[in-house]
Amino acid sequence: MKFVSVRDFRAKSGKVWSDLAREKDFLLTSNGKPIALVSAVSEENMEDSLAALRQVRAMIAVERMQNRSMAKGTSKMTLKEINAQIAAVRKER
Repeated sequence: MKFVSVRDFRAKSGKVWSDLAREKDFLLTSNGKPIALVSAVSEENMEDSLAALRQVRAMIAVERMQNRSMAKGTSKMTLKEINAQIAAVRKER
């Protein structure tokens, strides 16, 4: 995948856009750190591309929650323990 700095993006935007047609994706960076993924789309595939991106983001979020739960040991809680925790938090509010 091609990396493009914000500076190059501003200074050489025409070249970046023409490269995008060939590369299909590039990573936009600021101070060497990734800030955005730019991906080529068309009118025909725009909605499908957005739906796929959102689905992957949701899958990553669920995986992170599962990993945190396993690390904390909360993945072994029973339904009764979970409901007790929920009730306690609601009572505090």
